[in-house]
Formats: sequence, structure tokens, C-alpha cells
Amino acid sequence: MSESDPVIVEATRRRLSGKQADTVDKLTRSAVEVLAREGFAGMTIRLVAAAAGVGTATAYTYFSSKEHLVAEIFWRRLVSAPSPASQDPDPTVRVVAELRDIAMLVADEQELSGAVTSALLGRDPDVVHLRGRIGTEIRKRIMRALGADADPDVVESLELLYAGALVRAGMGYASYSEIADRIEKSALLILK
Repeated sequence: MSESDPVIVEATRRRLSGKQADTVDKLTRSAVEVLAREGFAGMTIRLVAAAAGVGTATAYTYFSSKEHLVAEIFWRRLVSAPSPASQDPDPTVRVVAELRDIAMLVADEQELSGAVTSALLGRDPDVVHLRGRIGTEIRKRIMRALGADADPDVVESLELLYAGALVRAGMGYASYSEIADRIEKSALLILK
């Protein structure tokens, strides 16, 4: 891809050219590595930029804070993860599969999973923007799984279930795998 190619990727703050998208990809990959090594408390934009081989000022042109960077990582994983290909006629089966898949996006990465919870609770305007996009995507997936006649109160209850489960996992009350199991049990109670 040359620099004259059209804009190809949308980031939180602006649309990106191919070269810019490559830089953002380097930063998000490096952030996962830094998180695994330093934890969220020890992670800084400066450390991530150094690991990615870019200048700190360059990193700040894309990410306003470490919370913004971690929220972006989760957003990218969410939108790149396909919805479960469940063709089951039972909407309950489809919803449970959807919620389980979302809960498991960061389950195998302890530092990242805890960081996602902390980051998504932040007040950084870029995080607020991403939190809205994440919530909209989760709502769309729940509604698609439930079908055309989805009850708005059930959709909201399932959204609250997921959000509460994310916070519970982030607080260390259970692993993300355990939370996925609990989400399933709770979703079944809501969907009865």
C-alpha cells in the first residue's frame, strides 16, 4: 500500500492512512507485550512507544492515554471477532454463544483483561467514545442473536449482565472463563 492510497482504517480520533494504520497496529501489539510484562499500573505510553519503535510524541498523536490505548485494543478485538456462527433456531442458544464469545475475548491474557476493565471505566473522552462504540456493538450482537422481535428490556438486562460481569472479573472475583460460565447461567435466567 502506498501513501497515496485512500484512507483505510478509522481510529478513535481520526481516519488513518495505510502507514498510520501500521503505526497504530505496532502500538497496540506492543501495548499487549508491555502489559504482560509491566501490568497496567506499570504501563506507560512512553514504554509502549519504545517497544513499538516509534516516538512518544507519535504515540500520543494516536492515543491520549494508556486507558485509550487499552480500550482501542479491546474495540479492535471485538470488531474483528466474528459472531458465533450459530444457526440454532433457539435464540437463547444464540445469545449465550454471543455473550460467551465476547467474555472470552481477553480471557487468556490476565493483565490485558484487568486493564480492559480499568480502562473502560475511565473518563478520558476517547475512552468514552470507544465505550459507546463497544456498547453499541454488543447491543447489536445481542439483538441479532435474539431476533427481530427482541424485547428491549431483555436486551438491556443482558447488556447490564455483561457489563456487571466484566467489572466483577476486572475486580478479580473470578477469572474471565468463570465469568463466561456465570454469564451463561444468568442469561438463561433472564431468557426463561
